[in-house]
Amino acid sequence: MGDPLSEIAGAATPLELVLRAAGPYLDGLGDRKVHDRSVDGLLAELDGPLPDEGEGGPESIERLLGIGTRAATHSSGPRFFHLVVGGATPAAMAADWTASLLDQVSGLWVSSPLAAHMETTVLRWLKDLFGLPASFGGVLTPSATLAHVTGLACARTWWAERHGADVASQGLAGLPPMPVFSSGLVHPSTRKALQILGHGRDTLRTFSRDDTGALDLAALEGALADLDGAPAILVGNVGEVHSGDSDPIGALADLRDRYGCWLHVDGAFGLFAALSPRTAHLTDGVARADSVTADGHKWLNVPYESGFSFVRDAAFPSRAFGGWGVSYLPEAAGGQVDYNVLGPESSRRARALPIWATLRAYGREGHRAMVERHLDIAAHLGRRIEEAPDLELRAPVRLSIVCFRYRPPGVPDDRLDELNALLGEALLADGRVYAGTSTYRGRKVFRPAIVNWRTTTDDVDLLLDVLRELGPALAARLGGSSG
Repeated sequence: MGDPLSEIAGAATPLELVLRAAGPYLDGLGDRKVHDRSVDGLLAELDGPLPDEGEGGPESIERLLGIGTRAATHSSGPRFFHLVVGGATPAAMAADWTASLLDQVSGLWVSSPLAAHMETTVLRWLKDLFGLPASFGGVLTPSATLAHVTGLACARTWWAERHGADVASQGLAGLPPMPVFSSGLVHPSTRKALQILGHGRDTLRTFSRDDTGALDLAALEGALADLDGAPAILVGNVGEVHSGDSDPIGALADLRDRYGCWLHVDGAFGLFAALSPRTAHLTDGVARADSVTADGHKWLNVPYESGFSFVRDAAFPSRAFGGWGVSYLPEAAGGQVDYNVLGPESSRRARALPIWATLRAYGREGHRAMVERHLDIAAHLGRRIEEAPDLELRAPVRLSIVCFRYRPPGVPDDRLDELNALLGEALLADGRVYAGTSTYRGRKVFRPAIVNWRTTTDDVDLLLDVLRELGPALAARLGGSSG
């Protein structure tokens, strides 16, 4: 097979193959293992040397589908609880396909008024959904990490201006270290953003009153007072990834007002607590923040990759990322927006399309119902764990993450971490349910995150069934009961 121009008459044929495979694949997600290690050997069939003569579009797609639908980790199914990963609603998935079909260059208005207009629309809808002021600026990003880069770059611009410097033009040379303070709930993605921005991931200081990471507000205020009026960045967190715990954002906003700081809020998945009256109190004060980030590929259930960054002063993103000054990039006029000057990306996929489609399809009430269903499922799982003699809940169930460990009779306390680590490996190898382990408050734990639109109570019940099926033999090896 030669030049792709030879396939122009059948350009849609590969897409038709994907469409025919989609129905059986999606319909079977509820029945398949999340990952089947027995088919990992198929991956070698995707390898080999670069072909001199291609096999053609339909043939290559048939090969990809034949291997991919079997060897993939089926994370869009209902039992992928590892990390905090949503799925893709039917409308979002179809719109993501549409984004590939239309292949819009979304960074400039002149290259795609459609993509730019839809981004403006979905940012307005998202602000409405989360209760953020309509006056906030915003931009879509590939992830919460890049959303942090965006928000913290704006914070850095603000901070440098208070030192009389234009950091976008001149960089950080000659400036003092930028103080960044948070609680122990801070996520590594915030540190990574600081690393990317040149401040160093370990310059962020945390103030915690205990080993849960909960904010020590008095200690934080003391550190701000010690700065003697120098500007600082505060990072608030909504929805910690083990416990679902959140910082008191309103109290942080009060400190911001008192000491003249910038308040950045990480709401990667926790910002969606605003959708339910049952959990909206966790987001109290977020509307007072200077910058706010969240993910779409978590609780919004749009395909990877999707993030949002919102900034109170809409002028800061262009000060942090604009000013290209090249003749071949025309500037938008009037009410037009060039989003590539509002964030770190220049070449940008039209990621507004799946967000627009899912919000249009299911609306505010549909997304509230999904969030509340997940809250109910997490509460159900928490109750089952509390009632079980061989399981131990390690944190209150506040949102959609349930933190617990396996603790059967007879296993010495000093071997429980080893047991849970082994059980976590066995669970992933089994593949029926995916829920990895982590360390919380010094103990090895499971922390299933329930954010997929397909998940039901049957799915979390299966998690416990599989753990209890795999656990006794491992416990027996470590001195515990085998039954």
